[in-house]
Amino acid sequence: MAKVDTSSRLSKLRALMEERNVHVYVVPSEDSHSSEYIADCDARREFISGFTGSAGCAVVTLQAAALATDGRYFNQATKQLDDNWTLLKQGLQDVPTWQEWAAEQSAGGKTVAVDPTLLAGPAAKKLADQIRKAGGSDLVALDENLVDQTWADGRPLRPRLPVTVLSDDVAGKSVQTKIADLRQELAKKNCPGFFVSMLDEVAWLLNLRGSDIPYNPVFFSYATVTPQAATLYIDEAKLDEGCKAHLAANNVKIRPYDAFFVDTRALHAEISEKNNMSSTAAPQTFLMSNKGSWALQRALGGEGSVEEIRSPIGDAKAIKNETEMEGMRACHVRDGAALIEYFAWLEDQLVNKKATLDEVDAADKLEELRSKKEHFVGLSFPTISSTGPNAAVIHYGPEKGSCATIDPGSVYLCDSGAQFLDGTTDTTRTLHFGQPTEAERKAYTLVIKGVIGLDMAIFPKGTTGFALDCLARQHLWKNGLDYRHGTGHGVGSYLNVHEGPIGIGTRVQYTEVPLAPGNVLSNEPGYYEDGKFGIRIENIMMVREVKTEKCFGDKPYLGFEHVTMVPYCRNLMDTSLLTATEKDWVNAYSAEILAKTKPFFENDPLTMAWLTRETQPLQ
Repeated sequence: MAKVDTSSRLSKLRALMEERNVHVYVVPSEDSHSSEYIADCDARREFISGFTGSAGCAVVTLQAAALATDGRYFNQATKQLDDNWTLLKQGLQDVPTWQEWAAEQSAGGKTVAVDPTLLAGPAAKKLADQIRKAGGSDLVALDENLVDQTWADGRPLRPRLPVTVLSDDVAGKSVQTKIADLRQELAKKNCPGFFVSMLDEVAWLLNLRGSDIPYNPVFFSYATVTPQAATLYIDEAKLDEGCKAHLAANNVKIRPYDAFFVDTRALHAEISEKNNMSSTAAPQTFLMSNKGSWALQRALGGEGSVEEIRSPIGDAKAIKNETEMEGMRACHVRDGAALIEYFAWLEDQLVNKKATLDEVDAADKLEELRSKKEHFVGLSFPTISSTGPNAAVIHYGPEKGSCATIDPGSVYLCDSGAQFLDGTTDTTRTLHFGQPTEAERKAYTLVIKGVIGLDMAIFPKGTTGFALDCLARQHLWKNGLDYRHGTGHGVGSYLNVHEGPIGIGTRVQYTEVPLAPGNVLSNEPGYYEDGKFGIRIENIMMVREVKTEKCFGDKPYLGFEHVTMVPYCRNLMDTSLLTATEKDWVNAYSAEILAKTKPFFENDPLTMAWLTRETQPLQ
């Protein structure tokens, strides 16, 4: 996590800003598809700031520069930003948001500019309003990206990797059915078309997968669906004959990726003309996701000419069908077996063989073990393998040559996941191979109590993840402790490991969409002491309907089914802090893990001994 000298980069960017009479330039983290994880060619914010975390926004003026990020990355940003940058710690009291900071810099009639493909329509409106209130000139859409011009030398090329078909027996739902369902939503709103810009939504809708973005099985594309036609915008060289036949069989046209905005403007002009010519029919308005770019909104006539909604594709994708849910159960057993073998191996290496392993050596071994499992495609995100104080860096990324040697006398935190053809995994376990301190054991046990409290929750239909968040934090709160990240995120089905619109946490968006049967999401409370240790435990759960004695208000009641199959660390548990009910829960979970994973270790006495020890009933 070395600092990057950004002086030269900022000097070049400011020269371009002055040429264009731009006083404040905004550099978001996302690409033109609002992706959280991006291809190397789109890492503009990372290039200009030196900060490599996945979340944040950079704002550059002619005299200053600020980087805003959330609590997951405070430590990392502090280590990576050089003296050219001010760190805006989002969520802390009296710290401005990046929008507020940018608006403040615009006072006195100054111009703020952004690449409109990188900012969502609603975010652009919010920023423009704040600029005007602060006395700025306006928010300007620059069709040229100034960071790209600054980064002309050495910027990676856009990936052109092949796309593959995901068969219906794995997807659980045909393309024709998905498109028909979407068209029903369009008909309800008298809408002439929906524009799909999120990469995972295109992949899900068309039962296709790719690898243009590391760890995410997606590909650069757009799509449009009208009552009469469905069109995929993509570099056709990425499609083999099988993909083309699949699209043709589902009546999906293929157009060049770069034609999307041209066709969008043409469709808008066509519908506008029809609306103007008809004096009786209700005017039709296009739909786009509220995560769609400002550029897309502008191509559709700007604010007022298009309806921005929560994507109906995103909503449908978040409710897994029975095939996807069964795939999640199956892949988590295989993934659990890989993690169990890894932790047994790691303990043996560190404690019995006294081996010296750094954090990357360990992560590489885990990937090797995972890669041998059926239907393995790749990792679902870079493995967080962290020892001692590094475990307190919430999204720590070990790098060979600068990472730490694993200390068996310290806490070890491993947050990792994989992409399988039948599902996506994300599991965190914290272990200790020596003698943990009392503080470490207490923190670990309070976190486990939070995991159990959320896992056992039963709640009426209509409940949101925002309402459930406190169940995971309650025991930490009683001790004046907390953590600066969400408690749970949605998980894709052989798609992005972070998937909206549902989640569990304190963010406003988690109040908008109630949890529903078929949702898959994480349960991952934690606790972190800077410079000392970090604790996080993460299971993946599926929402399901449960039977209750009563049914107040005639509402169905829901609960969770956990699918992660990896034991907890007995060495870190303070069982005196667990209630009888919590012990029973741990014992039942341990028995389930043992029963489902022991067949993998019939010829592996080392792993079988570790698994048996870690799943012994608590007394």
